[in-house]
Amino acid sequence: MVNGLHAELIVLTGDFVSVPVAGGDAAAAASAAEPCARLLRQMKAPHGLWAVMGNHDCATDPDRVTSALRAEGIQVLSNQSVPVERDGGRFWLGGVDDVLSGGADLGATLHHVPADEATVLLAHEPDYANYVSRFPVDLQISGHSHGGQVRLPFVGPVFLPDMARKYVWGLYKVGGLTLYTNPGLGTVGIPVRWNCPPEITLLTLRSSVG
Repeated sequence: MVNGLHAELIVLTGDFVSVPVAGGDAAAAASAAEPCARLLRQMKAPHGLWAVMGNHDCATDPDRVTSALRAEGIQVLSNQSVPVERDGGRFWLGGVDDVLSGGADLGATLHHVPADEATVLLAHEPDYANYVSRFPVDLQISGHSHGGQVRLPFVGPVFLPDMARKYVWGLYKVGGLTLYTNPGLGTVGIPVRWNCPPEITLLTLRSSVG
Protein backbone atom coordinates (compact mmCIF):
# COMPACT_ATOMS: atom_id res chain seq x y z
CA MET A 1 0.00 0.00 0.00
CA VAL A 2 2.82 2.41 0.82
CA ASN A 3 4.58 1.76 -2.46
CA GLY A 4 1.32 2.42 -4.27
CA LEU A 5 1.34 5.97 -2.92
CA HIS A 6 4.65 6.69 -4.71
CA ALA A 7 5.93 8.74 -1.79
CA GLU A 8 9.23 10.56 -2.27
CA LEU A 9 10.34 9.93 1.31
CA ILE A 10 9.12 7.52 4.01
CA VAL A 11 9.41 8.11 7.75
CA LEU A 12 8.94 5.65 10.60
CA THR A 13 8.46 7.06 14.09
CA GLY A 14 9.52 4.16 16.30
CA ASP A 15 8.42 1.08 18.25
CA PHE A 16 9.62 -1.60 15.87
CA VAL A 17 9.53 -4.14 18.72
CA SER A 18 7.43 -4.47 21.89
CA VAL A 19 8.42 -4.81 25.53
CA PRO A 20 7.01 -8.10 26.93
CA VAL A 21 3.82 -7.51 28.94
CA ALA A 22 4.28 -10.06 31.73
CA GLY A 23 7.91 -9.76 32.78
CA GLY A 24 9.47 -11.50 29.79
CA ASP A 25 13.02 -11.06 28.56
CA ALA A 26 13.13 -7.50 27.23
CA ALA A 27 16.47 -8.00 25.47
CA ALA A 28 15.17 -11.12 23.71
CA ALA A 29 12.17 -9.12 22.51
CA ALA A 30 14.56 -7.05 20.41
CA SER A 31 15.15 -10.12 18.23
CA ALA A 32 11.96 -9.15 16.39
CA ALA A 33 13.87 -6.19 14.93
CA GLU A 34 15.51 -8.23 12.17
CA PRO A 35 12.32 -9.70 10.63
CA CYS A 36 10.61 -6.34 11.10
CA ALA A 37 13.39 -4.57 9.22
CA ARG A 38 13.25 -7.13 6.39
CA LEU A 39 9.55 -6.39 5.95
CA LEU A 40 10.01 -2.63 6.07
CA ARG A 41 12.78 -2.64 3.47
CA GLN A 42 10.17 -3.63 0.87
CA MET A 43 8.99 -0.02 0.92
CA LYS A 44 10.71 2.19 -1.64
CA ALA A 45 11.12 5.94 -1.96
CA PRO A 46 13.60 8.07 -3.95
CA HIS A 47 14.75 9.92 -0.84
CA GLY A 48 14.86 6.80 1.29
CA LEU A 49 13.41 5.45 4.52
CA TRP A 50 14.15 7.28 7.77
CA ALA A 51 13.42 6.27 11.35
CA VAL A 52 13.75 7.19 15.00
CA MET A 53 13.64 4.98 18.07
CA GLY A 54 10.53 4.60 20.24
CA ASN A 55 10.20 3.87 23.95
CA HIS A 56 9.74 0.12 23.36
CA ASP A 57 12.86 0.00 21.22
CA CYS A 58 14.84 1.76 23.94
CA ALA A 59 13.43 -0.46 26.70
CA THR A 60 14.57 -3.63 24.90
CA ASP A 61 17.86 -3.17 23.02
CA PRO A 62 18.04 0.08 21.02
CA ASP A 63 21.46 -0.75 19.57
CA ARG A 64 20.15 -4.02 18.13
CA VAL A 65 17.03 -2.38 16.74
CA THR A 66 19.06 0.42 15.19
CA SER A 67 21.57 -2.02 13.67
CA ALA A 68 18.79 -4.18 12.22
CA LEU A 69 17.20 -1.21 10.51
CA ARG A 70 20.47 0.16 9.16
CA ALA A 71 21.46 -3.26 7.85
CA GLU A 72 18.38 -3.12 5.60
CA GLY A 73 19.09 0.40 4.36
CA ILE A 74 16.72 2.21 6.74
CA GLN A 75 18.52 5.26 8.08
CA VAL A 76 18.08 5.99 11.79
CA LEU A 77 18.32 9.57 13.03
CA SER A 78 19.76 9.94 16.52
CA ASN A 79 19.61 13.58 17.64
CA GLN A 80 20.68 14.72 14.20
CA SER A 81 19.36 16.36 11.04
CA VAL A 82 20.06 15.85 7.35
CA PRO A 83 19.24 18.03 4.32
CA VAL A 84 16.74 16.72 1.78
CA GLU A 85 17.00 18.39 -1.64
CA ARG A 86 14.65 18.40 -4.62
CA ASP A 87 14.46 20.64 -7.71
CA GLY A 88 16.69 23.28 -6.15
CA GLY A 89 14.70 23.39 -2.90
CA ARG A 90 15.73 22.04 0.46
CA PHE A 91 14.36 21.18 3.86
CA TRP A 92 15.93 19.51 6.88
CA LEU A 93 14.79 16.20 8.30
CA GLY A 94 15.63 15.79 11.96
CA GLY A 95 15.08 13.03 14.45
CA VAL A 96 15.41 12.95 18.23
CA ASP A 97 16.13 9.94 20.40
CA ASP A 98 13.20 8.70 22.46
CA VAL A 99 11.85 11.32 24.85
CA LEU A 100 10.55 9.01 27.59
CA SER A 101 13.89 7.22 27.70
CA GLY A 102 15.64 10.52 28.35
CA GLY A 103 17.73 10.55 25.20
CA ALA A 104 16.13 13.38 23.24
CA ASP A 105 18.41 16.37 22.58
CA LEU A 106 16.62 18.86 20.36
CA GLY A 107 19.40 21.42 20.60
CA ALA A 108 21.92 18.96 19.19
CA THR A 109 19.43 17.85 16.55
CA LEU A 110 18.97 21.37 15.21
CA HIS A 111 22.53 22.57 15.76
CA HIS A 112 23.57 22.61 12.08
CA VAL A 113 20.19 23.65 10.65
CA PRO A 114 20.06 27.20 9.23
CA ALA A 115 17.41 29.22 11.06
CA ASP A 116 15.69 30.29 7.84
CA GLU A 117 15.23 26.80 6.33
CA ALA A 118 12.24 24.51 6.75
CA THR A 119 12.60 21.71 9.29
CA VAL A 120 10.63 18.49 9.75
CA LEU A 121 11.20 16.65 13.02
CA LEU A 122 10.58 12.98 13.82
CA ALA A 123 9.81 12.51 17.51
CA HIS A 124 8.18 9.35 18.83
CA GLU A 125 6.07 11.02 21.53
CA PRO A 126 3.57 13.61 20.21
CA ASP A 127 3.23 15.63 23.43
CA TYR A 128 6.88 16.60 23.03
CA ALA A 129 5.41 19.21 20.67
CA ASN A 130 4.85 21.53 23.63
CA TYR A 131 8.63 21.77 23.97
CA VAL A 132 9.42 21.64 20.24
CA SER A 133 7.13 24.61 19.58
CA ARG A 134 9.73 26.87 21.24
CA PHE A 135 12.25 26.00 18.50
CA PRO A 136 12.40 26.78 14.76
CA VAL A 137 10.68 23.56 13.68
CA ASP A 138 7.88 23.68 11.11
CA LEU A 139 6.44 20.16 11.28
CA GLN A 140 6.68 17.39 13.88
CA ILE A 141 5.65 13.84 12.96
CA SER A 142 4.95 11.43 15.82
CA GLY A 143 3.36 8.11 16.73
CA HIS A 144 3.29 6.42 20.15
CA SER A 145 -0.40 6.94 20.99
CA HIS A 146 -1.85 4.05 18.92
CA GLY A 147 -4.81 6.41 18.69
CA GLY A 148 -5.86 5.05 22.08
CA GLN A 149 -6.13 1.54 20.57
CA VAL A 150 -9.70 1.07 21.89
CA ARG A 151 -11.99 4.05 21.30
CA LEU A 152 -15.43 3.91 22.92
CA PRO A 153 -18.38 6.03 21.72
CA PHE A 154 -18.90 9.09 23.94
CA VAL A 155 -15.83 8.08 25.96
CA GLY A 156 -12.97 8.27 23.48
CA PRO A 157 -9.62 6.51 23.69
CA VAL A 158 -9.33 4.07 26.59
CA PHE A 159 -5.56 3.72 26.89
CA LEU A 160 -3.12 6.53 26.24
CA PRO A 161 0.54 6.28 27.25
CA ASP A 162 2.56 9.05 28.86
CA MET A 163 3.46 11.84 26.43
CA ALA A 164 0.53 10.96 24.13
CA ARG A 165 -2.44 12.23 26.12
CA LYS A 166 -2.84 15.66 24.58
CA TYR A 167 -2.18 15.16 20.87
CA VAL A 168 -3.69 11.71 20.29
CA TRP A 169 -4.39 11.45 16.58
CA GLY A 170 -4.34 13.73 13.58
CA LEU A 171 -3.31 17.27 12.75
CA TYR A 172 -2.66 19.94 15.39
CA LYS A 173 -1.26 23.46 15.62
CA VAL A 174 0.95 24.03 18.66
CA GLY A 175 1.96 27.67 18.53
CA GLY A 176 3.77 28.07 15.22
CA LEU A 177 4.42 24.32 14.99
CA THR A 178 2.34 21.89 12.93
CA LEU A 179 2.08 18.40 14.45
CA TYR A 180 0.76 15.19 12.94
CA THR A 181 0.21 12.15 15.17
CA ASN A 182 -0.18 8.85 13.36
CA PRO A 183 -2.22 6.18 15.25
CA GLY A 184 0.12 3.39 14.20
CA LEU A 185 -0.45 -0.12 12.92
CA GLY A 186 -0.11 -2.42 15.90
CA THR A 187 -1.05 -2.91 19.52
CA VAL A 188 0.54 -2.93 22.96
CA GLY A 189 -0.73 -4.77 26.02
CA ILE A 190 -3.87 -6.46 24.76
CA PRO A 191 -3.73 -7.42 21.06
CA VAL A 192 -6.91 -5.49 20.21
CA ARG A 193 -7.79 -2.37 18.24
CA TRP A 194 -11.43 -1.28 18.24
CA ASN A 195 -12.88 1.70 16.45
CA CYS A 196 -9.27 2.69 15.85
CA PRO A 197 -8.17 1.60 12.37
CA PRO A 198 -4.46 1.52 11.52
CA GLU A 199 -3.29 4.31 9.27
CA ILE A 200 -0.73 5.08 6.61
CA THR A 201 -0.43 8.86 6.37
CA LEU A 202 0.47 10.68 3.16
CA LEU A 203 1.66 14.24 3.78
CA THR A 204 2.33 16.74 1.00
CA LEU A 205 4.82 19.51 1.76
CA ARG A 206 4.59 22.76 -0.18
CA SER A 207 6.75 25.85 -0.07
CA SER A 208 5.17 28.87 1.59
CA VAL A 209 7.28 31.18 -0.59
CA GLY A 210 6.00 32.58 -3.88
